[in-house]
Amino acid sequence: MPFSQSTQISAIVQSIESLKPISILDIGMGMGQYGYLSRMYLENVNLFEIDGNYAKKREKKDWKIKIDGIEGFKEYITEIHTYCYNNLIIGEALEELKKIKDNSYELLLAIDILEHFEKKDGELFLRELQRVTSKYVIVSTPKKFILQEIDANPYENHRSLWNQEDFLKYKFKQIIENDISWIVILEKEKIK
Repeated sequence: MPFSQSTQISAIVQSIESLKPISILDIGMGMGQYGYLSRMYLENVNLFEIDGNYAKKREKKDWKIKIDGIEGFKEYITEIHTYCYNNLIIGEALEELKKIKDNSYELLLAIDILEHFEKKDGELFLRELQRVTSKYVIVSTPKKFILQEIDANPYENHRSLWNQEDFLKYKFKQIIENDISWIVILEKEKIK
């Protein structure tokens, strides 16, 4: 579905805050919660101009953090997306990633998207994430296979299950504790 398990949200947002990226690509944005939370916690005071009794919302062009997103299902796009994200790309995630230059974003978010790929395509996806990031990747995916088939949006169908060994193979060395999901972080400078 287009949203995350609530148990993983604070861990992911805390990780985003601690990494302090100035550019983010949110792949498989869904409802846009990570764009919104990243904008709020990274941009915070830059969203408003406040001076004494005067307060004004800053224009998007004056924001300091770049947050772009990729979404395959255009029907998910709402006012949240158009407010929080600088650029929206509508298309299949793996194909859209291939169009992006190496090292284009400091942080890539792939939250609850990996399980929607067949294993072979998921492995290509993980390699593309490593190519497109200049610093970090955060991935989350369920620890148990959850049968999910959505006729209205085939991108939501679950096709694979991932485990700790899979992530270690692709150099994701930091694993955040969570009962329901794997939450893993790749730090690019440490994978060489």
